[in-house]
Amino acid sequence: MPRGFSRRIIQHGLVLTTSALGTGYLGQYLLKKNKLNASEPALHKPSVWHDDFPTREAQIERMSTEPEYDIVVIGGGATGCGVAVDAASRGLKVALVEKYDFSSGTSSRSTKLIHGGVRYLQKAILQFDREQYSMVKEALYERGNLLKIAPHLSYPLPIMLPVYKWYLLPYYYAGIKAYDFVSGRQLLRWSYLISKRKALELFPMLKKEKLVGAIVYYDGQHNDARMNIALAFTAARMGANVANYCEVTELVHDNIRVENAQGQPEMKKVIRGVKCFDRYQNKAFTIRTKCVVNATGPYTDAIRQLDDPSLPKICQPSAGVHVVFPDYYSPTNMGLLDPNTSDGRVIFFLPWQKHTIAGTTDTPCDVTDDPSPSSDDVDFILGEVKNYLSSDVQVRRGDVLSAWAGIRPLVLNPNKKDTQSIARNHIVHVSDSGLVTIGGGKWTTYRQMAEETVDRCITSSNLNAKNECKTKGLVLHGGEKWTPTSYIRLVQDYGLDTEVAIHLSHTYGDQASKVADMSSLTGKRWPVIGKRLHREFPYIEAEISYAIKEYARTAVDVLARRTRLSFLNAIAAEEALPQIVQIMAKELHWNEQKQKEEIDRAKIFLLREMGLNLKRDMRRNVPINLTREEMSYYMKYFRQIDVGNKGFCSLTDLKRYLQLSNSEITEEEFRILMREIDQNQNGIIETEEYLQLMSAIKSGTISASHFAKATRIETIKRNPSPERSGGGI
Repeated sequence: MPRGFSRRIIQHGLVLTTSALGTGYLGQYLLKKNKLNASEPALHKPSVWHDDFPTREAQIERMSTEPEYDIVVIGGGATGCGVAVDAASRGLKVALVEKYDFSSGTSSRSTKLIHGGVRYLQKAILQFDREQYSMVKEALYERGNLLKIAPHLSYPLPIMLPVYKWYLLPYYYAGIKAYDFVSGRQLLRWSYLISKRKALELFPMLKKEKLVGAIVYYDGQHNDARMNIALAFTAARMGANVANYCEVTELVHDNIRVENAQGQPEMKKVIRGVKCFDRYQNKAFTIRTKCVVNATGPYTDAIRQLDDPSLPKICQPSAGVHVVFPDYYSPTNMGLLDPNTSDGRVIFFLPWQKHTIAGTTDTPCDVTDDPSPSSDDVDFILGEVKNYLSSDVQVRRGDVLSAWAGIRPLVLNPNKKDTQSIARNHIVHVSDSGLVTIGGGKWTTYRQMAEETVDRCITSSNLNAKNECKTKGLVLHGGEKWTPTSYIRLVQDYGLDTEVAIHLSHTYGDQASKVADMSSLTGKRWPVIGKRLHREFPYIEAEISYAIKEYARTAVDVLARRTRLSFLNAIAAEEALPQIVQIMAKELHWNEQKQKEEIDRAKIFLLREMGLNLKRDMRRNVPINLTREEMSYYMKYFRQIDVGNKGFCSLTDLKRYLQLSNSEITEEEFRILMREIDQNQNGIIETEEYLQLMSAIKSGTISASHFAKATRIETIKRNPSPERSGGGI
């Protein structure tokens, strides 16, 4: 090891250790000295709290007829919904419109962590950066608050940082301890140092070669899309009017008389409303308001330029890709942090919803409505995961059950003269015409961002708030009466399966009984109610009816955000799609054409945005690499299926062959089989498709072939490849 490198490590270790101890003693002193300031606000309900919320149509009717609002929020992500909650908590009259669905963008595509940012604290200490330190401290406070106000959707998660070099152990330990101390009274649990043996006991899949020990610390985890929806309906229950699928097409400006700096009267253009288009009902309407908030994430510049086309762009979008593996890739309650990836970015490897999520990448990109994960990004994550997992765990491309990309809306700060540097936290900017833009930030700090935004709205537009901000300790929709044992009442009172009851309780909180009330009988002795959408997941049919009550208007809304099925398993989502559309069609009165459009749109979504195209591309890119003997061997089976030696096999040919070989499969199994081999989707099995499948089995790209097993084709045995597929994408 180079002497200079050793010296830098020792220096950084000493700085971190000293800082950690100093911060700790100072924090303890301040907490003892000033317990009142450090104490947490009590959990509370707002002054206005309706038992339920209006229908989507009633919300839009109110927006189009209300004489004037105090604030109109554009954007239904975490930040926009947070602004609506904050404004409503102050007694302001507020409306929120979202072009697509709540949380349809970045807010549903996060790493699912509620965290302060360990790596930011490291930079803050080593570079003596007060801004970075303040950012981490703020995020850690907000982390604690969010875990309290939405207990049904969030929880503490232990994360392991494995260490493979002795001299790095004190360095990392000091950094993590500093993270604990900066948390103050919002500390979830103390971090701790463990031996190699204990690390392998807690995380058996971990690579044990050269492992010297590990550090375990705590951050929060949540269901991001459901948290966003909880925010939207918290605002609605507080009296705000919110609606999805309402696109802002124009900002309404008025000219008013004001005095300039010299005291002379002049005319000034100010925003006084927004023109909207209800994309579901094809209805245009106008909302009058005193102030407009631009909380549109990656679309920040699009709204800014509606206000003033000459404004420069400030958004610097960056794509982050995540992939989902089966549950056996990680323990059920222990995450993993990779602090030294090949590109220098931190990657998390976390249990989530009984699966394992890994990410994220960081690649500059263009703003798009349908960001797609690339094969290169997926391969990069797979490569990083392999570095930390035992050789006993074959990290397989086919084990990727879903993959998605989210656009992180980094912004340049227009409040500063130097517009070349990206803001590390968030910015609030008020334009000359009064448009309030909130940009940047992250999920964890949405509440603080919302508070600062509404403060600026009040001062810039002279709004008359009835009270101060009350969102600290404000319990979100679903969390008021929830307890960790609430699911037991669902099992006992309704006869739900335990797994389903736990899922409903942790998704809807104290509103879960409303979903249970909508559930139909199963026709079985047990469970009594709760027909599943897919046998591998606890989602039930009644959730579709409740999703419609929560303003879901497309099949994708249900697959991606009301449930998380598409994020967990893209293939399972495709299998559940027809049933979902059938139920939605009955309640929303869709005709056959509309049903077909929804199925087609959802399939495109799964292909482009959830990674299903990666599986098809992987198969199509497998070359036919068979020897003459292997070609002859496999063609012998093909000719047995191909009646009349046509050069292809029809569905009738295949069904006849399966009957002759006594292979009894259901219609559903037959569809799965055909989907696997019929890559051209023309209803026949062509010779090239067949040989490509056999070649994929030979190369190890695919190991679990439905077609080979159903037709009882004895594949040529080969040494298994670590790249072989486990049936994922």
